[in-house]
Amino acid sequence: MGLRSCWKSRHKSGRRAACCRRFGPGLAALLCLFVTQFGCGVGASVLSKNVVQKDAEFDVTYNDTVTSDNQTIYAFNHTVSRNKSDGVRVTVDVLSQGVDSPVLFAVRQKQAVLSFQVPLILRGLYQRKYPYKHVANTLCQPPTRAASETQYFFVDVSTLSSQGTNYQLRVSRVESFTLQTDKKFSFTASPSQPQYFKYDFPDGVDTVVVKVNSDMNFPCSVMSIQDIQCPVYDLDNNVAFIGMYQTMTKKGAITVQRKDFPSNSFYVVVVVKTEDEACGGPLRFYPLRPDELIDAGNRTKLLDVLVSPAINSGVYVKGMLFCLGIFLSFYLLTLLVACIENKRMNRKRELFEIPPDMSPAETASLLGKNGDGQVSVSPYEYGSFADNGSTLSSEAITDSATSTDNNYGYMEQTLDSVGRSRQESLSSIEEDDYDTLDDIDSDKNIVRTKKFLCVADLARKDKRILSKKYQIYFWNIATIAVFYALPVIQLVITYQTVVNVTGNQDICFYNFLCAHPLGALSAFNNILSNLGYVMLGLLFLLIVLKRDIVHNRAMERNDPNSLECGIPKHFGLFYAMGTALMMEGLLSACYHVCPNYTNFQFDTSFMYMIAGLCMLKLYQKRHPDINASAYTAYACLAMVIFFSVLGVVFGKGNLVFWIVFSVIHILATLLLSTQLYYMGRWRLDSGVLRRIVYIIYTDCIRQCSWPMYIDRMVLLVMGNIVNWSLAAYGLIERPNDFASYLLAIGICNLLLYFAFYIIMKLRSGEKIKCLPLVCVLFTAVVWGFALYFFFQGLSTWEKTPAESREHNRDCILLSFFDDHDIWHFLSSIAMFGSFLVLLTMDDDLDSVQRDKIFVF
Repeated sequence: MGLRSCWKSRHKSGRRAACCRRFGPGLAALLCLFVTQFGCGVGASVLSKNVVQKDAEFDVTYNDTVTSDNQTIYAFNHTVSRNKSDGVRVTVDVLSQGVDSPVLFAVRQKQAVLSFQVPLILRGLYQRKYPYKHVANTLCQPPTRAASETQYFFVDVSTLSSQGTNYQLRVSRVESFTLQTDKKFSFTASPSQPQYFKYDFPDGVDTVVVKVNSDMNFPCSVMSIQDIQCPVYDLDNNVAFIGMYQTMTKKGAITVQRKDFPSNSFYVVVVVKTEDEACGGPLRFYPLRPDELIDAGNRTKLLDVLVSPAINSGVYVKGMLFCLGIFLSFYLLTLLVACIENKRMNRKRELFEIPPDMSPAETASLLGKNGDGQVSVSPYEYGSFADNGSTLSSEAITDSATSTDNNYGYMEQTLDSVGRSRQESLSSIEEDDYDTLDDIDSDKNIVRTKKFLCVADLARKDKRILSKKYQIYFWNIATIAVFYALPVIQLVITYQTVVNVTGNQDICFYNFLCAHPLGALSAFNNILSNLGYVMLGLLFLLIVLKRDIVHNRAMERNDPNSLECGIPKHFGLFYAMGTALMMEGLLSACYHVCPNYTNFQFDTSFMYMIAGLCMLKLYQKRHPDINASAYTAYACLAMVIFFSVLGVVFGKGNLVFWIVFSVIHILATLLLSTQLYYMGRWRLDSGVLRRIVYIIYTDCIRQCSWPMYIDRMVLLVMGNIVNWSLAAYGLIERPNDFASYLLAIGICNLLLYFAFYIIMKLRSGEKIKCLPLVCVLFTAVVWGFALYFFFQGLSTWEKTPAESREHNRDCILLSFFDDHDIWHFLSSIAMFGSFLVLLTMDDDLDSVQRDKIFVF
């Protein structure tokens, strides 16, 4: 009761000292400390101030002057309802120029205190100071339990300046303080005038998407979602203290779930930053003096906010069923094709079934065997393929192939002897046993440097050993996948936990306008859409396994076509390709848990492997004896990933790195070109430069002659042009996305080699059967659509998070999937189709003898 009379006395007479004396020295000191806490003065001089209290009203502008000798208190009251929230906003302007001390405004409420000074000094990077004389703040309204309650609050104005400081004060109610669902509201904000609004979850809505948009790129701003509690953190230097937040230029969106807010409501806070550097804008100049104040200029931004319900559980179910349905249909289609093919083969087997009363001579004639017991195949004519325009017939190729048969003693083996040799133990034969014999090494130099090669010349090694060699590709990539994937999964879980705990939405580069959370995952749809890689990769493994089993059965029964005809069947690389496709799906899903600059390597590592394995498989088809071993191939791919990491860490704008990488790229291209041109029959030693000079002198200066292997030279010249051009582009442009640049190099080389293979196959008179032709056309169309959606660019970590959000777009499929999800769908289908092309492309050669199949 005494304390109330003290306040009345103080308000009426303005003599605070008389009030303090009524309670004795100890209580007087406590009261003075209480008054100081609420901004009524500082130090001992506070008791000597002339304090004036005024009853004030809303929406009235008060012009007044304050000095160190006087203090003004404005008393307001308003009615607060439990079911209705009305925002109250305090706006202050300091009109005087050259104020030596700021004016302190303290707003005392029932359960909260808000204080700020004017001019308001906000700090930027490197302690830059920006003064603001126009300040506005929305008061935090504590909840009330009563149906209706009248609350009082006071605005105290004071200063330590001895000069009179003119100011304006206005307190008003905020229109549309409570946001309505699906109703857009426009407002303005600045660094010294932040805005926040309240949203209550309606019944039946558990998730909403809060979208804030602006037509202005700059000034940079921050949107935040905070719980209903006081104080509200609405300044540039504290907005990140609580809740979820993200920087924005034109677009911002945050998905909010009811389960995260026990009060079933939240605040939408919008703050304009003092500087634009966080949004990719220019950084202001350094001040000449450390304490110099910098004029920030006009940083007012017009924005609008819209809160709309997110998708319900039914849409999640539809999206998952759609995803499963698409890829399960490929299983059904494969089963249908397999049944049709099996029926066709049974009909063919019945057609050629040997009657029991047929004589041995008739049987041999039906099976196409000659008198020596060997398979006789009709001539396989090749097209024009000579360096001087002459036509090379199949007989010439046969003569060339048989001219060295006496050296090998291989081509004269009968099918029976070949069948018996396959029953020997694998443990007694190794690939190195073949290559270390001096006479065989000499023989390789003869065969591999012939002008015209056939597959039989490069398929001389024991098939069991080669199969064992290529199976290592599968086991190695399976081991790599386990050791690579486990720490990746652990890391992305940590990323997602950090995002959920800190609320920093700038860590991950989602398409926030189509990011559907599920559990702890922020963008479940981007993860689900990678299911296609896993399912189609598994389907491809099953198809390869079926072919492998059929081939092994044919080899066990000494089927002549399997032993001596067609491209040699080695399935190890196919198994590795299928595993790599599955791992690409898993790691792409891990990347999309929290896509950003540092973990993009997860999404690209197995893309490098897929491109490398496809090129190796294309080369292995016609060069089975001299293809790279698994250890060499994976060591080279490891170097590619190593350079990818270096490029991510050091490559951004680093000229030295790009020079070193371009030189290594060109040297590697030249070394690989030499290896391919001479079929590995050259040595990299101290005399290599002397031999290069000698070849240039003899073949280019003394006598200008055509290359011996024209087709190989055409491919390698085109490859060098492409790679040198890519190296020059990288050195000149120095793209920020080094990982994608490196992937582009691999894809360009793969496409070039694949196009060369198809052209040479057709030029050699070979055919493409119906199934691979359909796969080629279908895959080309799907790749075209897939690349269209890929280049939509819904987000990019090459820019700042705020700039990346400018590319965000709404979902376009089932209200669940965005453009990038469709890229995942189509690219997984296109990769599967590409693998099928590689698997079936040479099926037309299954009945053609290998000495009739040309090498290119």
